[in-house]
Amino acid sequence: MKRIYGYCRISQKKQSIERQIRNIKARYPDAIIIQEAYTGTKIYGRKEFNRLLAMAKREAAAGVEVVIVFDSVSRMSRNAAEGFAEYKALYECGIQLEFIKEPHINTAIYKDSAERQINAIATGDAAADEFMRAMTEAFNRYILQLAEKQIELAFQQAEKEVLDLQQRTKEGLETARLQGRVGGIEQGRKLTTKKSTEAKEKIRKYSKDFDGSLNDIECMQMVGVARNSFYKYKKQLREDLQGE
Repeated sequence: MKRIYGYCRISQKKQSIERQIRNIKARYPDAIIIQEAYTGTKIYGRKEFNRLLAMAKREAAAGVEVVIVFDSVSRMSRNAAEGFAEYKALYECGIQLEFIKEPHINTAIYKDSAERQINAIATGDAAADEFMRAMTEAFNRYILQLAEKQIELAFQQAEKEVLDLQQRTKEGLETARLQGRVGGIEQGRKLTTKKSTEAKEKIRKYSKDFDGSLNDIECMQMVGVARNSFYKYKKQLREDLQGE
């Protein structure tokens, strides 16, 4: 029996998770998708992921062939030490891991490296045979260490990406603070979006307080905005018109 899980994670609920699901389903249409929104680099704070790991380990122990698929290594972990340790722990439980964007660190590759042992050729000479065995064992360890290094580097890169993002965010906020802005917006300046601009244009056109004939409730329904947004936009419109 074979069970395939796809684990998809986003940092915030407002982000889209569909791309990850689509990538996994393209390869494994029958994969059971586990979704989670979690901000942070730690593996152990993710409830859905931890439930998946516990379930996968139980199934593997019962003889089920379990595969967990990730869109990328960063979806498994952005903490290098934790990610590498969990990778090896799952491998030792017999669970297969696949990374669509980093196939070179799939557990199948690691398993191949671990099993690709080169046997020393017996020469009949005791000293030569001992030398050959030592050389062969050293070479086999080297091959396995290379595989482990590739896996470790992948998790380190995932961790570096999030650290770089945090540093850029910190620097951006500090620059904004020094320029007299809060959260990147100049003090006293209104945040303008396409949606707010379009809404204010409609309010000005339809509201009886400006160029139209509709009362507030009718105008709210016509524009399709919430009450708080409607009155905020009306206030901004008045300020804008006073400045013209």
